[in-house]
Amino acid sequence: MTRDIPTLFGIDAPIVLGPFGGLSSVALTAAVSDAGGLGSFGLYGYSGARIRETASALRAATNRPFALNLWLPTGDEVSPAETDLDAARVAVAPLLAAAGAAATVLPDTFLPDLGEQLEAVWDAAPAVLSVVFGVPAAEIVDEAHRRGIRVVGTATSVAEAAALAEGGVDAVVASGAEAAGHRVSFLRRAEESLVGTFALVPQVVDAVDVPVIAAGGVADRRGVAAAFALGAAGVQVGSAFLQTRQSAASDAHRTALRAAADTDTVLTRAMSGRLARGIPNRAVRTIEAAGAIAPFPAQNWLTAAFRAAAPHDADLISLWAGQAAGLSHRGDVGEVFAELAAGLPPASR
Repeated sequence: MTRDIPTLFGIDAPIVLGPFGGLSSVALTAAVSDAGGLGSFGLYGYSGARIRETASALRAATNRPFALNLWLPTGDEVSPAETDLDAARVAVAPLLAAAGAAATVLPDTFLPDLGEQLEAVWDAAPAVLSVVFGVPAAEIVDEAHRRGIRVVGTATSVAEAAALAEGGVDAVVASGAEAAGHRVSFLRRAEESLVGTFALVPQVVDAVDVPVIAAGGVADRRGVAAAFALGAAGVQVGSAFLQTRQSAASDAHRTALRAAADTDTVLTRAMSGRLARGIPNRAVRTIEAAGAIAPFPAQNWLTAAFRAAAPHDADLISLWAGQAAGLSHRGDVGEVFAELAAGLPPASR
């Protein structure tokens, strides 16, 4: 198998956009793909119909390869019927009031069926299907390959990377603890899988026979050069692209990213019920102080009510950010991409 990411994905440069669950935009995904990288779109919570609509919009926006990203079920997701949300509702009540939002009625389900999502992905026929929170079943990998779709899995430990490689994925994203957003661990608790990028990438490279894409702390040419020095075949970048005008982040979120210092992010379960890295705000502090966080995805559904009602209030949204967010102040995808590309080995440019 080739370890050359551009050849594997049909792109020009081994630079991948991190898939943002909830913050993806067609404009950002298409812009990264058009620049020569692999644009990615996160499909968390998307129904089959919405996936098809999104893929159609992406096809209209770019003729270059792109990736669609799915969250695999881990088995610990709760359903509305089995969840006691009384304490968690009390904890978010002040935030609902601040946003001017009313408490919402429980839905029949919190998340769409994975099978429904996959059928839509097969119809969309992206160049790449990327997954988080597990190893895709053999039938998923086989069907993707039958359709000419590459499969990428995400690991937060060497053991997870080895499991993904054994499961037949075409490449592994080694996601260091510096990375923004959810810690996508699946073999051990996320709190027990906080390996930094500098330690994780070379050990994963030594452990698997598929190309490794480094994620976490990569924001400029220095991070790219470091990733390749560690043996990575590509980089995945989130926060630096999230700051651009093409992203779906609000102005308040972009401002927070650009102002973030190295110690300004925390790991919290407050916003979704799963551990994730972001900038703490009133919402995080209020929920953590109350000490009542519902399991995933119930907590994510609860906080969505005030997040949706106040999308431009930095105190009431999820400010996902990586530890290197403050290194990038570029507002356009082309500028970010050019900076990252400057750190690539000459043979990869």
